[in-house]
Amino acid sequence: MPIPEKTPGWLERRLPVMSVLRREYIAFPMPRNLNALWSFGAFLIVTMAAMIASGLFLAINYTPDITQAFASVEAIDRQIPSGWFLRSLHMGGVTMLFACLYIHIARSLWYGSYKAPRELLWLTGLGLMLMVMVTAFAGYVLPWGQMSYWGATVVLNAVHTIPLIGKPVSELLLGGETLGNTALHRLFVLHFTMAFAILAVIALHVAALHVVKPNNPSGIDPVSPKQTLPFHPYYTSRDGFALCLFLMVYAGLVFFLPDLLTLADNYVQANPLVTPRDIRPEWYFAPFYAILRAVPSRLGGLLLAVGSLAVLFALPSLDRSPTRPATRRPLVRLSLPLAFVSFILLGIAGMHPPTETWLIVSRVAMAWWFIHFLVVMPLVSEREITS
Repeated sequence: MPIPEKTPGWLERRLPVMSVLRREYIAFPMPRNLNALWSFGAFLIVTMAAMIASGLFLAINYTPDITQAFASVEAIDRQIPSGWFLRSLHMGGVTMLFACLYIHIARSLWYGSYKAPRELLWLTGLGLMLMVMVTAFAGYVLPWGQMSYWGATVVLNAVHTIPLIGKPVSELLLGGETLGNTALHRLFVLHFTMAFAILAVIALHVAALHVVKPNNPSGIDPVSPKQTLPFHPYYTSRDGFALCLFLMVYAGLVFFLPDLLTLADNYVQANPLVTPRDIRPEWYFAPFYAILRAVPSRLGGLLLAVGSLAVLFALPSLDRSPTRPATRRPLVRLSLPLAFVSFILLGIAGMHPPTETWLIVSRVAMAWWFIHFLVVMPLVSEREITS
């Protein structure tokens, strides 16, 4: 005798939240062959939650004024109960967030997750990356340290050189000719509000994922229920274990190595009259900074730095081959790892003084990055379509 279905409750009949959660996050069909790289999406969500929670408490005690900003950050570290922990959680979270973000995008590139029907998923993910970069840049200025001030000055001066829009954009951010109270206040508001805008785009990104379903290492979408597993308990348990390992690394960074990736000059209050001997960005901006200074023209360097991201947005159009994973594409399997190495070399070069050697490394790595996306991918995809 069949078991009668349970009648939905009063709330469920009017607002079917639990049935939606059950369908989209418990019984949601996932490919059986996902590997550990698919856990980095969960890492990103957890890290973003930690960043927003810690940022709210930091904002309560921060003063967006050039005469008090540095002192307020020092007070958070030394006087506010557990303030050092919240700031380390926030600073370490930036490092973990960008590390996971770059790995997440590299995984998508390797397995062709930008191809149809997942173009919108890819574009919303890249949009999130840009939003995180803008938020991180605004947040980097807030401590009003020496490197924060001069790093922001370099970027804003480069933006100022863009024809037509450069001057209005820089004036909108600065509120004057140079970084000052108005600029600091505006960057604080930008940093604070962008965090909540990121949450909205994350929701859009996840919604897009649930429409087109996840990609998988084989690049062949499941066609029958036997080729899938429900998200819970199979992937919740696996992601939960991976998340424990991730949080151990995060905790080690927060409690034992909070200053590992922070420049010492940023513990000195900003002085507009004293230029640091070597202006360096944080590691997650280093690849783009290396491109910026690899070209003698300030405008040319900025356009190439922006172009290095623009080619990712154009990738669904540049690579029209139906084959997704690089493992099944011999030429891409050789070219794409070199592009990954190029990105890493740009990051290393961006963290070193602009000597002749590092400028050559930057130019060679930059050249291969563009060659891979603008030359290799279109040619390979055309050959695979016609063969």
